[in-house]
Amino acid sequence: MPEVFASPKIIEAAGNAPKVIKEFIGCVNSGTKEISIAKMESPAGWTEPGQTPEFDEYTVVLKGTLFVQTRDGGYEVNANQAIITRKGEWVRYSTPGGAEYIAVCLPAFTPDTVHRDAE
Repeated sequence: MPEVFASPKIIEAAGNAPKVIKEFIGCVNSGTKEISIAKMESPAGWTEPGQTPEFDEYTVVLKGTLFVQTRDGGYEVNANQAIITRKGEWVRYSTPGGAEYIAVCLPAFTPDTVHRDAE
């Protein structure tokens, strides 16, 4: 039977500025462990610690630019573009000019499986 979720849950974000994470589907809002789907609203100048997650992350940028740093280099992902980052590979996200984007994680994002760098 279909389930409708009337609103997302707001999740606390890591990083140096107040980023808003709206989880629509995932461990917190729907109890779903297989996948998480969230809308991110990141201000200009936001950055977070690097991470080596246990999930693949599929990201579609809606507005602005998301900067994705990996061991192999950096990628500017602009509005109407997408990027896939793979589990087990180090990555760091930032939004120098601000951005809105959708992130889909397989399996679902959890604080225990993101493995952020020590600050």
